[in-house]
Amino acid sequence: MPKGYWVTTYRSISDPKKLQAYAQLAPPAVQPFGGRYLARGTAAMAYEAGLKERIVISEFPSVEQANAAYNSPAYAKALEALGDGAVRDIRIVEGLD
Repeated sequence: MPKGYWVTTYRSISDPKKLQAYAQLAPPAVQPFGGRYLARGTAAMAYEAGLKERIVISEFPSVEQANAAYNSPAYAKALEALGDGAVRDIRIVEGLD
């Protein structure tokens, strides 16, 4: 079964304290679904129409697990803590293998 990935880009961060609160709640919320972070930080390089913004890539055992993690009550609490502290774009994509 192919793995699932969250690709999260931050368009803007308006409240670093809210982002910090989210960052403390999100990892334990996704871990029960097999989620783990592969990359996290500001893009090292940006090409074509890309922006040098914060990006996070998370891996899950499957798209179903990635989706379940996003829709879980624990992750909802992390999102509540983030609130309006950042504008983000999150996509869930299926891996090739």
